[in-house]
Amino acid sequence: MTQETANPPIQAISKQARSVVATLRDKGFDAFVVGGGVRDLLLNLDPKDFDVATNARPEEVRAIFPRSRIIGRRFRLVHVLFGAEVVEVATFRASHQACDVLASSGRILADNCYGSIEDDAQRRDFTINALYYDPIGHTIMDFVKGLEDLRDGVIRMIGVPEQRYREDPVRMLRAVRFAAKLGFQLEAETHEALLRLRPSLDEVSPARLFDELMKCFLGGYAQPTLEGLLRYGLLESLFPECRTLLLAQDPLLHNLLHHVMCDTDLRLKQGKPVTPAFLMAALLWPALYHTLVAQGQGALASQRVMRRILVSYTHFERLAMPRRFRAIADEILVLQPLFLRREQKHLDALQQHPRFRAACDFFFLRARSGVEAIPEKLVAFWRERYEFSASPGVVQLAETPPWQVAENEPGQPQKKRRRRRRSTRSKVSGADLMVQENPIP
Repeated sequence: MTQETANPPIQAISKQARSVVATLRDKGFDAFVVGGGVRDLLLNLDPKDFDVATNARPEEVRAIFPRSRIIGRRFRLVHVLFGAEVVEVATFRASHQACDVLASSGRILADNCYGSIEDDAQRRDFTINALYYDPIGHTIMDFVKGLEDLRDGVIRMIGVPEQRYREDPVRMLRAVRFAAKLGFQLEAETHEALLRLRPSLDEVSPARLFDELMKCFLGGYAQPTLEGLLRYGLLESLFPECRTLLLAQDPLLHNLLHHVMCDTDLRLKQGKPVTPAFLMAALLWPALYHTLVAQGQGALASQRVMRRILVSYTHFERLAMPRRFRAIADEILVLQPLFLRREQKHLDALQQHPRFRAACDFFFLRARSGVEAIPEKLVAFWRERYEFSASPGVVQLAETPPWQVAENEPGQPQKKRRRRRRSTRSKVSGADLMVQENPIP
């Protein structure tokens, strides 16, 4: 074990986490701040939250803190509530072989056995996440050479990487996420085992995959994380709907994803809201676009045709994507053809739609991807209306689009007016009707 005095930035640990540690110590238990919060502060980063590890059992922690709750099945935790902030408290876990319940693949199904702090350190995933900080004595306890890997910029799995990935395949996504966030490199064995065990992600529940992906893409470093997922071939396992296009290096899909991730990181940095629906739309649009082209529809397909194709998609059920995000993504996609139409009714319908600004953002991303032939003047036309929608009355709007779609654009079928069908029912006069209703006896 290595014990070091903490650097000054470690003082930035939240008062709520320090309060939990102090209270547990006062009750006679051991308690430390542990994990990503300690790691990020040592790297002069801003931690999202702080976790506490203790030798107190979940029931004992729950009894000490009135505003708390026990969560989890595979491994029980306690959430201590301080208004909007939550401090997660975990009991030291026992060694691997103590009493784990494993699936045939080696995945841990149950893990509610408790042990010492040394055992607990061996149970954590990566060395840089197994640093225990004592906010009272201002010292860091390191049992796995995590401080050394932190200085060297290395992501190293604790224990045998292949076994640890089998225990919990989500660790593959976490390895890529930490490498992207910190700019670190995966240690050789950690890297090679990840490549071998990629198919084991299929064993993870959809809800857990969705939660982990939101951490990957909504943490402020979506673009480097995307590059890591593509490099290790994990994205096609997560999004089988896009597997063919991903493996074929489809330029439309890759360019859209690149721009979506860069914009997501920028919006988060600016404090603007983001939604997973945008990512879903970027993943779906290339497949949808290629299907429309194959059918001779092109980007000017009707909304009815768009909806019919979208119904046939599974919409990432592999990730248990909530329906509210799916509905928003569908609306963004279905509105895209209206940006290319010149009829006034289409312009009005689009600008009055509640998803106009989101659909507009996506249209701009399509133009920036450089794969679709979208004229710059048309983008400027919609940019003007986009800005007007944010502050009506400030911008003087042009009356008509500066670029018009040809009546018979290549690949576009001539729109025919539907003839009104004549009724096949025979007409009956009022007198005849009366006769039928009141027959003569």
